[in-house]
Amino acid sequence: MSAVHVLERVQYVPAPIERVFPFFEDPMNLERITPPWLHFEVRSTSDARVRLGTKIQYRLRWQIFPMGWRSRISEYEPGVLFADEQLRGPYRRWYHRHLFEEIEGGVRMTDRVEYQLPFGPLGRAVHRLVVRPQLEAIFDYREHSIDTLFRTE
Repeated sequence: MSAVHVLERVQYVPAPIERVFPFFEDPMNLERITPPWLHFEVRSTSDARVRLGTKIQYRLRWQIFPMGWRSRISEYEPGVLFADEQLRGPYRRWYHRHLFEEIEGGVRMTDRVEYQLPFGPLGRAVHRLVVRPQLEAIFDYREHSIDTLFRTE
């Protein structure tokens, strides 16, 4: 069995929850906060807005390899949280929980991703050398994009 890895990020967003949560409920906004080097594209979504059970299909390119990814919203509480879990994609397991907490002057947004890679010992080596640094870079880009979007809107 492969190890469960956790990536957690907390970000302050200087906007009211009434603006922040709806932004993340729109699956098409994923393209706006994903690094261009991933060539990320939302291919289809079962609902125009995220809700419990929404299915989303993406396409991206990791290194030189194109790949499909399908996820489902498995938790949803308006204005508070939602979680997407991979149904099909590159990970053995991917569960990304988005938490939103209204605080003075804005929103504290917490992303917690629990993920597992395939391929046993090889997966552990690839995680350490490639996957984890790339996930950190993706979430760094995402944080910068969100900060820019909500400071200028």
